[in-house]
Amino acid sequence: MKHLILLFLLSLPLNADAIRDFWFNGAEISSFELTQSRYGKNHPGHAELIFVTEPFLTGKQVKNESGKPDSTDILKLNALTTFNTGIYSYRTMTSTFRPIDLKKFPHALKSTTSVQDWCGQAFQQSNHRANGWNIQLRSYFEEEADRDFTLPSTYLEDELWITLRLDPKKLPTGETDIIPGAIFTRYDHQEIVASTAEAELKEFGETTTYTITYPSLNRTLAITFDTNFPHIIRKWTESTSSGTTTATLKKRLMNVPYWGMNHPDDAEKRKELGLEPVAD
Repeated sequence: MKHLILLFLLSLPLNADAIRDFWFNGAEISSFELTQSRYGKNHPGHAELIFVTEPFLTGKQVKNESGKPDSTDILKLNALTTFNTGIYSYRTMTSTFRPIDLKKFPHALKSTTSVQDWCGQAFQQSNHRANGWNIQLRSYFEEEADRDFTLPSTYLEDELWITLRLDPKKLPTGETDIIPGAIFTRYDHQEIVASTAEAELKEFGETTTYTITYPSLNRTLAITFDTNFPHIIRKWTESTSSGTTTATLKKRLMNVPYWGMNHPDDAEKRKELGLEPVAD
């Protein structure tokens, strides 16, 4: 009976005001223990997911700092990873800007990814426009080099992490076209195109797992999160032909005004997150 009552409560639609009350009170910062697969080996590291709201200009697609009217509220995800491969280090960051109004805006407005290691760096930006995804790629690799192109409007894998936090029922399921995560395409030197994927949302009581499988890429991404709002992400696993990457939640802080915490004394918060005061 208790299980049935829980399922009933979780099936109720969440009031939009409740979503805003939660997300508009400061940032959520979560730290994860990372085991990153790279060059056929596993490397220890850490990852951070930072969710925060802000007003966003729908035309210029940047933060609305001047009070212009063509604006919408977005939930932004800054996803970072840090790890070393042998002697040299990797740093990655993906920033995705997803409007909270899921009905009016079927997709994120913008997503950017940067990858830095001791060999060089790469940058990718995707802007959702009326004609689809306008993509810029800047890379030090000869075959990738500098490119600008457009893809039809479909799901970005990188935007689904935010949809999951707002309303998992809005996630695509079944066979669907998805543009794989920008970190994966950069690491694997894959062409940036939509791939046919099988997506599944499966509930396991208190947690739910969203799994995306790309048969042509021999890759699967599984994200486990709380079934109930605010759908806290607990772990994820990415399996490819070259190995498996895992990340497990260590610490989560809520309502953190981190943008103002830039003094030496604020480094104590990094210890609270399970990070050293100075980045590895």
